[in-house]
Amino acid sequence: MNYILFDGPSRNNLLPFTYTRPVADIRVGILTIREKWERHLNFTTTTITEDYLTDKYPMVEMEDNIMISASFLPNIDLIDLVRNLSVNEAIFKEDTVVAFYTNSTQEEVNFDDYKITQYNGDAVEINHTWDIFSKNDEAIKQDFNLITNGRKSQVIPDSVNVIAPDNIFIEEGAKIQFSTLNASTGPIYIGKDSEVMEGSVIRGPLALCDNSVVKMGAKIYGATTVGPYSKVGGEVSNSVLFGYSNKGHEGFIGNTVLGEWCNLGADTNTSNLKNNYAEVRLCNYDTGRFAPTGLQFCGLMMGDHSKCGINTMFNTGTVVGVNANIFGSGYPRNFISSFSWGGNSGFMTYKTNKAFEVAEVVMARRKIEFSELDKNILEHIFEITKKYRKD
Repeated sequence: MNYILFDGPSRNNLLPFTYTRPVADIRVGILTIREKWERHLNFTTTTITEDYLTDKYPMVEMEDNIMISASFLPNIDLIDLVRNLSVNEAIFKEDTVVAFYTNSTQEEVNFDDYKITQYNGDAVEINHTWDIFSKNDEAIKQDFNLITNGRKSQVIPDSVNVIAPDNIFIEEGAKIQFSTLNASTGPIYIGKDSEVMEGSVIRGPLALCDNSVVKMGAKIYGATTVGPYSKVGGEVSNSVLFGYSNKGHEGFIGNTVLGEWCNLGADTNTSNLKNNYAEVRLCNYDTGRFAPTGLQFCGLMMGDHSKCGINTMFNTGTVVGVNANIFGSGYPRNFISSFSWGGNSGFMTYKTNKAFEVAEVVMARRKIEFSELDKNILEHIFEITKKYRKD
C-alpha cells in the first residue's frame, strides 16, 4: 500500500515551523510525526505539502493510496483502522478527516461518495504551535513504548543517581556519568551516541535524541525533547528542539519550541508567564493579529535558522520567523518576522546572501550541505514574508 501524509488545514497554524517543512516532519516526542507513522505502518511515506517544498519533499502517487492527515499522531487503534481501509472509505474524528483510501486524483475527492467511519477514541492532534510542547508529555511516552518495546537498555553507570530506573532507556554509545536521572514523573530516553555531562539534573519525561548533548550542570524539566545533534545547558522546561539547534549555555527557556539550525546566545532567557498571570496570546500568521492560546504558560516559538545574541530577553509568547538574527539590550517585540536583523531598537531586512553565508557555514560544521533545494525554499520564504517586514 502507498501511504501519503498530507498537511491539512492546520498547516498555517503551525507556522513558522511549516515554512520549511511539511507538517509530517515536525518533531514531537522522540520521533517526527512521519517517523511515528512509518514505524507503526512498517512502510515509507511521502507527502502532500506546499508547492515550493515539493522538490525536497516529493509525493509519490500510485493507483491506490491511503491519505493520512499529518496532524494526527498514530496509535494502535488508528493504525488498525487505517490498515483496514478499503477504496472510497474514510476515517473521521468528528468533522476532521483522519485518513481515506482513494484511487482517484486528489482534486476529485468528494467525501459524500465515501463510507465514513467515525473514530471516537483518544488521539493526539498537533494543530497549533503550542501543541508541540503542551502535548509533548504524551508524545514522549508513546514513542518511548514504541521504540523500547522488547529491547534492553544499556546499563546505567554506577555514578548516576537514579529514580525509577525501569523507566530509563539508554541507547548504544551514549555517555552519562555523575548525573541525576529522575524518571518517576515520566520516561527518560537517552539516544545513540548522546551525552549527559557531569552534574546534570534531569526530571522526565525527556527525549535526548541521537548525538545530542546535555551540558554540565544543566537542569532539565520534562516534558522536554532535545532533537538530534543539539545541545542544551542552563535551565530548560517543557521545551522542544527539533534538531541541530543549540541552547548550550546558562539562561532559561520554558514552554518553548526551536526549529532546526537555531542558536541561543549565552544567558538568553524566555519569559513563559505574564506578570498578571493572564492567558498568553500568540501572533497568528493568517490574520496578523494576536490570538488566544488557552495557556497560562507559553514562551518562544523560533523558526529554522534563527539566532540570538548573548543576554537576549524574549517576552512571553514571542514568535520568531525563519532566518532572523536578534541581538541587543531590552525586549524585542513579540513578533519578529522572517529574515529580520536587529532587536529592541528596531529591525532591518536580513538579506538572503548574508543569511545563506551563515547557513552554509553552520551546516558544514555538521557535515551537511546547504543545498540548492534549501536555498530555493528559503528564497521563496523571503518573498512570501515580505509583507511582515517593515524596512
